[in-house]
Amino acid sequence: MPRGCVLFAVVMFVACGVPPSVAGAADAPHIVVIVADDLGNADLGYRGSPIATPQIDALARGGVRLEAYYGLPVCTPARAALMTGRYPMRHGLQTLVIFPNHRYGLPTDEVTLPQALRDVGYSTAMVGKWHLGHADRKFWPNSRGFDHFYGNVVGEVDYFTKDRGGVIDWQRNGVFLKEEGYYTHQIGDEAVRIIESHETSKPLFLYVASLAPHAPFEAPSEAVEAYREVFPTKEEREYAAMITTLDAEVGRIVAALEKKGMRENTLVFLTSDNGGATSGLFASGARSPEDREASGGVAIDAKPPASNAPFRGGKGSLYEGGVRLPAIVNWPARLAPAVVHEPLHHVDVMPTLLALAGIDAAPGKPFDGKNCVATIRDGAPSPHDDILINVEVFRGAIRKGPWKLIKTSLLPGKTELFDVVADPSETTNRAAEHPDLVRDLEDRLLSYAREQRPSEWIKAQIDYLGFQGETLMAPGYNVDGGGGATEKPVLPR
Repeated sequence: MPRGCVLFAVVMFVACGVPPSVAGAADAPHIVVIVADDLGNADLGYRGSPIATPQIDALARGGVRLEAYYGLPVCTPARAALMTGRYPMRHGLQTLVIFPNHRYGLPTDEVTLPQALRDVGYSTAMVGKWHLGHADRKFWPNSRGFDHFYGNVVGEVDYFTKDRGGVIDWQRNGVFLKEEGYYTHQIGDEAVRIIESHETSKPLFLYVASLAPHAPFEAPSEAVEAYREVFPTKEEREYAAMITTLDAEVGRIVAALEKKGMRENTLVFLTSDNGGATSGLFASGARSPEDREASGGVAIDAKPPASNAPFRGGKGSLYEGGVRLPAIVNWPARLAPAVVHEPLHHVDVMPTLLALAGIDAAPGKPFDGKNCVATIRDGAPSPHDDILINVEVFRGAIRKGPWKLIKTSLLPGKTELFDVVADPSETTNRAAEHPDLVRDLEDRLLSYAREQRPSEWIKAQIDYLGFQGETLMAPGYNVDGGGGATEKPVLPR
């Protein structure tokens, strides 16, 4: 390209407020996003838990705590929102998660956070759990904007073997590995290596997507033993040990940034994908005591050890315990310690981080999220008029100001209205007292619902309609009326 054309292109980029590269921009921060998996809102030391999390507590003390921060009810929708700045109902990912035998993933026409950052000069790396598509390489992290990926692409795996249903789901940049080690230690090791080898003339985006403390509940024996006098049950001790082990890796990442001279200008954002699991249905697929013992999961009728107090509900739920999360933004060079109670959402992460990188407009489809720099830095009001927590064909939730509406359309249906500022535990349904407010929030929720793509999870279930399973009959049943106790029904000739 002629020199004059290059100069004209640079001038036009700057005039539009979108620099062609931030590689040499002093104001462009390094970014580390750390996402825990199924972390209970109350299960951190700074929130009063007996679980030891000194490294995360230090980030909270020195950073901005977001106390009205929302995720999604389960893993896949949460990660879709974080990676695109758009509500997952726009991707068809609003319902449940991508199962191991599902073929779909995050649509490839969506521009992701790492793609947008890489386009303006960032080095992009990810370690940990992806869960946004695995059946085709086009869905894998290296195809979605990450220069480097180390971890697993399906959902949960065994923490030591990385096995999921007989398949070792563990790779580095598309090459599958069989490595010894503990999941949380290994992603911590890789994150430290990435930081140590980073060329600091370029800004770094590092996404650390922990599997912990998602089931199966497995941790190094010494970490579990440390909680023997603190928690009475094996599951509680394992869960606590998983969180403390994750906390230690957070400390190692921060220490590596300090050693590399990157810490002052690194924005560290830490949160969870969704609330902690309080039902066995959402903690593990185990169905029997034998399966649970073998898998480290939770029996289907048992209560997992996570706590979301004081919030109601947990993972899978639209109540606050399922979607209201601990969130910390720590950036020593730019942010003073503060506590922010303005409502924000996972969809805000991408537009906010891009704004800090000098990108003021959505690089692809329109954002649902907002640039929340003023809210985080100055305590300004939330830029949202309303926040869609999630919407599906059978339920949805929306928040506006202090009010939150939950609508369940499965018969007989239910409409619930809560003042989540005065009543964060959602104990009192105020819908009958405020019919005009209910109508307004219902209209907003329905407006979003009309824009949703069909759920890929629901569409995928058509594959199972032809298989009805083995017929089970009570012992002693006899179709000829003879009354004899038989293991199988006696059929008439």
